Amino acid sequence: MVYRVSMMAMILAMAILAVLASFSPASAQTARPATFADLVDQVGDAVVNITTSSVVAARTGPQPMVPEGSPLEDFFNDFMNRNNRGQEAPRRSQALGSGFVISEDGYIVTNNHVITGADEILIEFRGGFVLDAEVIGTDPSTDIALLKVEPDEPLPFVPFGDSDVMRVGDWVMAMGNPLGQGFSVSAGIVSARGRELSGQYDDFIQTDAAINRGNSGGPLFNMDGEVIGVNTAILSPNGGSIGIGFAMSSTVVTDVVAQLREFGETRRGWLGVRIQNVTDDIAEGLGLEEARGALVTDVPEGPAMEAGVEVGDVILSFDGTDVNDTGELVRNVGNAPVGETVRMVVFRDGATQTLRVTLGRRETAEGAAGPGATPQTPSSADVMGMTLTPLTDARREELGAQGVQGGLVIEAVDVESDAAAKGLMAGDIITEVGQRPVSDVAEFETRVTEARDAGQKSILLLIRRAGNPRFVALSLEDE
Repeated sequence: MVYRVSMMAMILAMAILAVLASFSPASAQTARPATFADLVDQVGDAVVNITTSSVVAARTGPQPMVPEGSPLEDFFNDFMNRNNRGQEAPRRSQALGSGFVISEDGYIVTNNHVITGADEILIEFRGGFVLDAEVIGTDPSTDIALLKVEPDEPLPFVPFGDSDVMRVGDWVMAMGNPLGQGFSVSAGIVSARGRELSGQYDDFIQTDAAINRGNSGGPLFNMDGEVIGVNTAILSPNGGSIGIGFAMSSTVVTDVVAQLREFGETRRGWLGVRIQNVTDDIAEGLGLEEARGALVTDVPEGPAMEAGVEVGDVILSFDGTDVNDTGELVRNVGNAPVGETVRMVVFRDGATQTLRVTLGRRETAEGAAGPGATPQTPSSADVMGMTLTPLTDARREELGAQGVQGGLVIEAVDVESDAAAKGLMAGDIITEVGQRPVSDVAEFETRVTEARDAGQKSILLLIRRAGNPRFVALSLEDE
């Protein structure tokens, strides 16, 4: 009897736990919905269609079909102009996009590319009415724009959610104006997170929810009706959806929108360094226990130089947040307030140091050219599979390296060497070896000998190519 009562109690407890679990946020987000209709009813009135128009110039009359770059192209252009047949006549061009209302007084978020160059922006609401919109501010770096309409009554709006809590496999819903088919809905899952396409501040959510032309600027919702992304781009060989769409994460968008709303522009923090990721061989060459952080390759005049940051430092922490890679550091610095003084932990000469840096503003930052270089006496030699020559004034001019002092030019690379395997090529300039400046081949050879005697498996070179610096670790094991 006691056993039976115990079993019944256990079954009852398990049933209660199952019921409670069914109401948990995680379950609500991940459970397969029977329908998206309730979600559409909840958020649909806050999603808008955007039509933009602009006046562009166009040639009038019949035009010759001449391939671009053809020898006949100039001939026909001159002929058309002499006969006044190439005059430009204005015509109006229209484009479509999507957006969503974020406040009852009429602030609307969309993509910057939806409204770029427009002289008229019309917002169509699901209720059937249309309002003119003005541009409050834009941010080309994240492709976000903030618009404003003047409604007669409070508008339905949607809140932003936390994109950082979204997991791969979570359900999402997109809504917008694909191919001009307004107020269309598509659903799918989060396919991946943290995607980077081409921007410095990229943090895209990848989804298989159908996104097509015209969906740009529209919202990507979680199952609670919160915007966790702004649909921005697709990956497609034919221009149509193949299930690879990208939405800029709300973590990025909310900060941008807040600045556009307050200032009409973005005001990002600026550190003033050039950086690269730390690879395993670079970490070994520096003596780092793990390959993480942002390796400083250049320190022009600016906040970092004033704070004492040096080339070769590895930034491990910024304002109390660990730095895993360069993208993370760029986003953290950009999100920091202009003028704020923050602590930054760097790894230098085998130990960590804490520096205090007062951030500038990225949008107004200007680079400073370095001082002129002193002449060098040419003396070439083959080292580690590379033919090296000191950088002369003539080569400096030829390679566009006027701001570089000292340095060795790589004249040739043995195709079987580690240098070739690491991508070094003729025309690259070596400015540091073992994190110390180098100006002649003898110094290079000395640094290699010192590194080998110290038991290092690799040696770190600072390379400049087309003005861009980066570190490369070359193996010493075969030397």
